[in-house]
Amino acid sequence: MRPRLYWPITLAAAALIGLLTYGVVSNGTDTSLDQALADGKRVEAPVADLPRLGGDGTDSVARHKGKVVVLNVWASWCEPCKAEMPLLERTHKEIAPKGGVVLGVDMQEPAERGLKFLAEENITFPSVRDRDREYVRKLGVSGYPETFLIDRTGKIAALTRGPITRQWLNEKLEPLLKESA
Repeated sequence: MRPRLYWPITLAAAALIGLLTYGVVSNGTDTSLDQALADGKRVEAPVADLPRLGGDGTDSVARHKGKVVVLNVWASWCEPCKAEMPLLERTHKEIAPKGGVVLGVDMQEPAERGLKFLAEENITFPSVRDRDREYVRKLGVSGYPETFLIDRTGKIAALTRGPITRQWLNEKLEPLLKESA
């Protein structure tokens, strides 16, 4: 056996492994928020002024400090998003008198498409647009829908990566609404 024949193969394999590792690390989902919540810690919610969908100006989690915020990341083409919208709308109406708000974050699509979706679903809660996904990357969003419960002090207290259920809201949201700021 000649050792020189294995050198190019070894080098190519090492380069391929390096590229694959870089790809996974650079594009992988950030799970630090999930881990912190699993450890019982609350994490400061990222704040960004995002353009209101269907209105002038901007909105943000910070604007709702002192309220419990149900931050829902959605897209108009997402079937599970569409399925959970009636529950989110009912939740918005139920929690408003208790100091809560549902705030939607529409992803990477023309505003007209998002507005049409909200109109078809009869959604009245406020939504913002994250055109380049910069904001939701800070939350580690990897799919749609994802929902984050933010307490009255601006900290993320719970999240679900997937559609919400009434049971999840009862377990996670109701206790937050009873907390003071």
